[in-house]
Amino acid sequence: MVYTYDPKIFSIIVGGKIISGFADGTFIKLERNQQAFQLKMGTDGEGTRAKSNDASGKITITLMQSSPSNDDLSSFAIADQLANEGVVPVFIKDGSGRTAASAATAWVQKLPDSEFSNEAQSRAWILETDGLDYFVGGN
Repeated sequence: MVYTYDPKIFSIIVGGKIISGFADGTFIKLERNQQAFQLKMGTDGEGTRAKSNDASGKITITLMQSSPSNDDLSSFAIADQLANEGVVPVFIKDGSGRTAASAATAWVQKLPDSEFSNEAQSRAWILETDGLDYFVGGN
């Protein structure tokens, strides 16, 4: 059997805005801030694991410099800085597979570093959340 992954049908919606204009290479990264379990070993070799209930995490979205979605994410960041109104939901879906992610409350961690050159550059947006839920699936 042959499977096909098509990044063009990857959907990212932040605060009701469809995000587009992704940079070449890695354009989305999902990561939890903590491990699901912490192992503690006793002197007799017995182990105990402690479950973490910390579901916080980061979503990194990398866009082309020219992407109109930079405007949307900048607006969320500025609204948050000025009036604490930049907390938005995020939904992510791999259209050619079963991977999906969501966060009911996420915010732009900071405006991205921005470089300007004689070639188009990218912008890496980091969204932080107190509850990142995701499922890593195949095709």
